[in-house]
Amino acid sequence: MARIPSQLEILDCRRCDRLVSYREQVAHDKVRRFRDKEYWGKPVPSLGELDARLLVIGLAPAAHGGNRTGRVFTGDRSGDWLYRAMHRFGFANQPQSVDAGDGLQLIDCYVTAAVHCAPPDNKPLPEEFANCQPYLLDEMKQLRRVRVVVPLGWIAFKAYFAARKALGWTNPWPLPVFGHGTLTALDDSVTVISSFHPSQQNTQTGRLTEAMLDDVFRQARECVETQVTRKGEKFPS
Repeated sequence: MARIPSQLEILDCRRCDRLVSYREQVAHDKVRRFRDKEYWGKPVPSLGELDARLLVIGLAPAAHGGNRTGRVFTGDRSGDWLYRAMHRFGFANQPQSVDAGDGLQLIDCYVTAAVHCAPPDNKPLPEEFANCQPYLLDEMKQLRRVRVVVPLGWIAFKAYFAARKALGWTNPWPLPVFGHGTLTALDDSVTVISSFHPSQQNTQTGRLTEAMLDDVFRQARECVETQVTRKGEKFPS
């Protein structure tokens, strides 16, 4: 898959001392279940093609997921949930991604993150979001065919609208309220479909079910094909 130039540059990024230290420590120490695996231990680039009409935004790589495999949303439970749903609605060629060489290909979809290095406790600091934002800005400028954006969680939702503001793109005001399944049609023919993040904190507690995540990508498929939504509309579950 062709990569946006900044996504090649990101591989050498060392802007955040705390994240550099953490990602490399995790890659060195490992965990018992992956003791025999070689960890990536670097910034995790985005995945997808430049002509994608669907943009999915996550928070950051998991310490023993993307930080191990080198591929976004790969090798952890969040990725299992995400790629199953994407596969069911034609955005991925297979329902699972276990490592960077397993043959996964995205279809009409681009997956990125607000922060590209694994953070301690899955909590990037404000300055780390700021340091990583230029990569997202570059992606959004070059992904000219995007018509649907699915932010996974409130933080990704906030990061997307902050990036639009930084680019000088029109944002609704007041900003839409985040809620799972809420649709927001923007003036530039982009539809934002909010989703809870498929983290274990949400999936193991039942806050997010597979049916709920399927609803998001079912509606994403419909919006990609028809591009017809109404601001603030919630699709039926």
